Amino acid sequence: MNRSVNPRARSAHDALARGLGWFSIGLGLAEILAPRALCRALGLPGREALIQAYGVREVATGAAILMSHDPTPWIWGRVAGDALDLATLATGFEGDNPRAGNLALATAAVVGVTLADIACVQGLTGDKRLPPPGTYEYHHRSGFPGGFAAAHGAARDFAVPRDFRIPEPLRPWRDGRPAAVSAPS
Repeated sequence: MNRSVNPRARSAHDALARGLGWFSIGLGLAEILAPRALCRALGLPGREALIQAYGVREVATGAAILMSHDPTPWIWGRVAGDALDLATLATGFEGDNPRAGNLALATAAVVGVTLADIACVQGLTGDKRLPPPGTYEYHHRSGFPGGFAAAHGAARDFAVPRDFRIPEPLRPWRDGRPAAVSAPS
């Protein structure tokens, strides 16, 4: 990725997206390689194939996040996947699940990751947002053709032209004191 072309490339949200991409790959590999152990620990028997499919989804999404120049749509994919994960975990609370404590911890963890995904996608979307029409960014301009340094002291020898000066009768103050006013004749 050419970072000089994409000024947004080093934002904190991009770093978070990369972290979520790696997390997604790690979680996906665990779901692919050990679905039976995960289902047993959560009290979700018979859902091993579903967990493996979720693992494939996680690995694919993580790889897409890491390879994409704009991870925003893939983070949205993670948010959708989190919704599926939460719905699947919710089915484990039905009936008498002896692993309800583990299931509650896993659900809390998924909720936490979902919040991180939402914060990341909102940040990425905000980074791409253009300023509203009529809003211009001039913080890098000085208004002086040569910059501040060239303008410093440029008016030191300036003399105010006579026709720009305040006429004598309209100058009531001189040297910080009121001028002597002569009575009109």
